[in-house]
Amino acid sequence: MIKASLRVNIGCGPNPIQPGWLNFDNSISVRLAAYPLVLPVLERLDLLEDGQKKMIRACQKSPILWADASRSIPLPDGSVKVLYSSHMIEHLDREQAQSFLKEAFRVLEPDGIIRLAAPDLEKMAEEYLKNGCADTFVAKTLLAAPRPVGLKQKIKLLLAGHRHHLWMYDGKSLMRMLHETGFSDVHILGAGETLLDNPAGIDLYERMEESVYVEGHKGVG
Repeated sequence: MIKASLRVNIGCGPNPIQPGWLNFDNSISVRLAAYPLVLPVLERLDLLEDGQKKMIRACQKSPILWADASRSIPLPDGSVKVLYSSHMIEHLDREQAQSFLKEAFRVLEPDGIIRLAAPDLEKMAEEYLKNGCADTFVAKTLLAAPRPVGLKQKIKLLLAGHRHHLWMYDGKSLMRMLHETGFSDVHILGAGETLLDNPAGIDLYERMEESVYVEGHKGVG
């Protein structure tokens, strides 16, 4: 039975928050980690990316649960006190992002808090206007992905999935999405700032040079 007032990390990657958190990720590596006899074969065939190997090792050391949060967060309504997601939402398309936020709203308890960290498009644009290098700007957005060439690259893509960005945000656009989902008291926060009474476990400065941080409440009634 799921207890109330959970603290949940969505899209944890190889950096789950421990202890006291439920960590979810949609990487196929979470599932591959459950098949230790298959992994050496995939490694010998050179079909695993370095990021996958790191993720698999993380799954073997700490409990990471698989979930596609753009479809469903496998938790009951109103069971979560804090929902944290760092550098995940940009990997979803617009429809998926909206679905994820609706799921986040559903599982949060009244007055629960969502905290999002994402690459800040405004910071990237300011750097572009300062330096004027279009190639650097586009590369940093990660909106473009190279086409796989050859069978091995195609199999690697199938195993790893697309890891490039599907949308980009600044603080204002994240605030707007949260408001549209039903969240209230939404704020853009600086590195190190939070509305949480107890942010233990969260890196409030995570990737501060490139990130924007936004938090909001699920309103009461």
